Amino acid sequence: MSAAVKSYAAVDLGASSGRVMVGRVGPDSLELTEAHRFPNRPVRTPEGLRWDILGLYGGVLEGLRAAGQVDSVGIDSWAVDYGLLDADGALLGNPVHYRDARTESVAEKVWATVPAEELYAATGLQYAPFNTLYQLVAARSSAQLAHAERLLLIPDLLTYWLTGEQGTELTNASTTQLIDPRTREWSRDVASRLGIDLGLFAPLRRPGDPAGVLRPDVLEETGLRGPVPVTAVGSHDTASAVAAVPAGDERFAYICTGTWSLAGLELDAPVLTEESRAANFTNELGLDGTVRYLRNIMGLWLLQECVRAWGDPDLGALLLDAAKVPTLRSVVDAGDAAFLAPGRMPDRIAEACRASGQPVPESPAEVTRCILDSLALAHRRAVEDAQRLADHPVDVVYVVGGGTRNALLCHCLLYTSHGLVGDLAGMRRLLTRTQPLTRYEPRGDAERWREAQDRLTLR
Repeated sequence: MSAAVKSYAAVDLGASSGRVMVGRVGPDSLELTEAHRFPNRPVRTPEGLRWDILGLYGGVLEGLRAAGQVDSVGIDSWAVDYGLLDADGALLGNPVHYRDARTESVAEKVWATVPAEELYAATGLQYAPFNTLYQLVAARSSAQLAHAERLLLIPDLLTYWLTGEQGTELTNASTTQLIDPRTREWSRDVASRLGIDLGLFAPLRRPGDPAGVLRPDVLEETGLRGPVPVTAVGSHDTASAVAAVPAGDERFAYICTGTWSLAGLELDAPVLTEESRAANFTNELGLDGTVRYLRNIMGLWLLQECVRAWGDPDLGALLLDAAKVPTLRSVVDAGDAAFLAPGRMPDRIAEACRASGQPVPESPAEVTRCILDSLALAHRRAVEDAQRLADHPVDVVYVVGGGTRNALLCHCLLYTSHGLVGDLAGMRRLLTRTQPLTRYEPRGDAERWREAQDRLTLR
């Protein structure tokens, strides 16, 4: 291997699984290898839904051992959730899962102090009941928060365990609803009015900043030779996914698919209008001063929960059967909060179809087709709305993330693309040259998709 080629371990933690990837990078080469994959299974305790953070950390260590000698390590994960540390730096309990019920009805209490319009104008974050801000207000009277000396978001917590160094990476901090997207600093006014102590947070880091080196015990556990630096990356997984969109200079939109779907644009400045807030668009921070202007969509969580309820049938066979079901027979609002909690997902989808006067999907194949068609509609609407609200037309839509392995979903997305026409650059050029891309051309009857969208809009 050429001396110019370096190896990097990328720890990518999703809401249903984690993995450690090894990237071997040279001036004109990029090779990606999955070193280790491990499950992420939340645990329901008497106190509520919690992340198995020790299991995740064990998976990270196993992945670094499998990766072999690397030049640096970076970690990303899902957003908003955090761990609390005491004065000795010890973790105060397992981190609460964002799907836990503790934030129910908290938004109204927040808005009584900081009205929703003012909150959006200050932070640019769409309303989601699990945003860190609402979690902190929900935890205000808890013993854990009372004894906490430090709050670390999930990738920052794991980085701390690997290095002993504490920091708060900016792209993930921007999902807390406590960052001003114009200044890229904390919104001290919002925090003060809500009684949130920003001193709990470690100093902000930017992607590319050093985050320490692997501790001696980590080196011993993984078999790596030190020093191995850890580098802050776009630690919100969507920030890293959007950075990896192989776009050139064309006007593009993106759809990041996984447990959640995130559909939108990459902009130079946030969109903080009241119309944008009403449309539930968010302004999250990306690499190199960019803004990820997007809408959160329930994503493949709908299908994951159904597959779990059906006893984990073969997914490939299920998708083949779903492809035989007529398109757009029944659709649901994939952004409906009714689908947020786990459990009974096939029944809840059937109930939503029944309530809207549509045929009720009965077989797993019919429910699967309903989910994928519904996600495609939600993506279509998000990309169209983003272009209008940001006055930023696009020519191409890139789909990235775990959902790209679902060819039926990708074809559904492209059914809907009629009418959509309307340093980071160097990395993207390298990705375009070195990584295989699959191109899906628009096909299908655009009018049928518009009619299906109207079914949801007119409810």
